[in-house]
Amino acid sequence: MKQKPTLPLGIALLPVVVLVLLLSINVGIYGDDALSGSNQFILLLGGAVAALIGFRQNISYKEMLTQVAENLKSVTGAILILLFVGALAGTWLLSGIIPAMIYYGLQLLHPTYFLAACIIICALISVATGSSWTTSATVGIALIGIGKAMGLPVGMIAGAVISGAYFGDKMSPLSDTTNLAPAMAGGELFTHIRYMALTTVPTISVTLLVFLIIGFTQQPEAVVQTDSLLIAIKERFTINPLLFLAPVVVIIMIAKKTPPLVALLIGTLLGLLFALIFQQPLLTLLSNQEVVSWAGTYKVIMDAITVSTTIETSNPLLNDLFQSGGMAGMLGTIWLIICAMVFGGIMDAIGALQTISGALLKWAKNTFQLFASTVASCLAINITASDQYLSIVVPGKMFDKAYKNRGLAPENLSRTLEDSGTVTSVLVPWNTCGAYQSGVLGVSVAEYFVFAIFNWLSPFTTLLYAAIGYKIKQLKS
Repeated sequence: MKQKPTLPLGIALLPVVVLVLLLSINVGIYGDDALSGSNQFILLLGGAVAALIGFRQNISYKEMLTQVAENLKSVTGAILILLFVGALAGTWLLSGIIPAMIYYGLQLLHPTYFLAACIIICALISVATGSSWTTSATVGIALIGIGKAMGLPVGMIAGAVISGAYFGDKMSPLSDTTNLAPAMAGGELFTHIRYMALTTVPTISVTLLVFLIIGFTQQPEAVVQTDSLLIAIKERFTINPLLFLAPVVVIIMIAKKTPPLVALLIGTLLGLLFALIFQQPLLTLLSNQEVVSWAGTYKVIMDAITVSTTIETSNPLLNDLFQSGGMAGMLGTIWLIICAMVFGGIMDAIGALQTISGALLKWAKNTFQLFASTVASCLAINITASDQYLSIVVPGKMFDKAYKNRGLAPENLSRTLEDSGTVTSVLVPWNTCGAYQSGVLGVSVAEYFVFAIFNWLSPFTTLLYAAIGYKIKQLKS
């Protein structure tokens, strides 16, 4: 490929400006449904604007397509991991692993430690499911009701719920954003999670400490009632501590640096095995047969892995939680990644990313300034484009080369994207995350903003690490 042209900064930023403008309009019209396809098409339109600039710079269609293909090649692993994540989620639900986590987590409730328990419960469920939205819409609603009965401020309860839920949204390998961030930065999923723990664990620890202190200052009088939730879970699932062997095995494999696809495949197979061992009555029920049928059981298991599983209980709060989209449920995120790679590939081919990264490097005289500019960009996208996915995708592609040119490993970028993009989305009232959480929990963003400690503290933690030069991983020479 011939030398990329040098574009003026204003021209290089034009596709980004058009992209953000169109995304803002799109999210305003579609709301929560913008990720169903319209945002993906907007990314392609942004790529088209970049392509027009490329044609004027004598960049051929073939050159742009070649760069797009290279970009898509770089995320092949991430796409396969996403598919396996969907399969894992399906089998872990069917096997009772996720319900067992919820069952034992709910028993942590105690009036004095209620707020801290909210964080722990929501963190466990969110890590298990990979979804902050589902966590808030199910157990979060129940915790809001319990806390209100205790006489606790709803903003305080919602802040604890959101802090715990977004901890899981960051740290779970089942989370869309946790997969998206390393895909954009050119990193690897489990390396990203391990590196992100360096900032995330201290932040959630501080959050827990603050809520423990707040809990001791409160005087809750009501008795927490979780019996109905526990009974509903046991009515449908066989709950056994042995179910935790599967996540323990996967965690050990991850710690031993086992390839992610291998760890996820073994986790999926263990989930399948435990479903056959512990959940025979459930499998019979889902197969719509009175007796065990191998054909019926096979179909239930394969549907859980590939398509969808919905398990109804006697408690409506649990019904939304006990469903999984399987591998098919990950296709929306995969679609977004593919379209983002088209946009990023064309931007790269025309030399726009080179121009932008060069300007950033000129402004960012040191590592801290580079991290700070990344954080600011993520916050700006969350405010303007109103979507957490886009706050990862757009800055991720813009800053990729700047970090590499600075000699920084991709984990630095992916961690910063999550520390500033994923978690702050819920603090913006018109962002899809802020609007969703506020609507579901029945608490305004203004009420829970201060108490969503984990969410607004995370960007400061990552900037602190950058300022003191702590755990800033360099590229291997």
